[in-house]
Amino acid sequence: MRTLIVARMAPGSGEDVAGIFEEFDRTEMPGLMGTKRRELFSYQGLYFHLQDFEGDGPKSIEQARAHPLFVAVSADLKPHITPFDPDTWRSPADALATSFYHWEAP
Repeated sequence: MRTLIVARMAPGSGEDVAGIFEEFDRTEMPGLMGTKRRELFSYQGLYFHLQDFEGDGPKSIEQARAHPLFVAVSADLKPHITPFDPDTWRSPADALATSFYHWEAP
């Protein structure tokens, strides 16, 4: 399963955010969450976090929220990444984009 998180990113934070995830991805967390691939994008102040999971991505994210490494990476990202809509954000699930079309070559 694939998830796409959408948020806002502070200008000039790309390298810092990449470094934070580079460290995070060297821990056991990707394996615990079933993360197979991660790719980060930015566009005009927006942040896109594409992640492929072995299983249910949103469920994996929700289950990981209390893990100390997840809590730490979230704190490290706080100066760089903010919710797209702070008024409605309660959890990472509130930042997940909804897929409405998919195509693959036969």
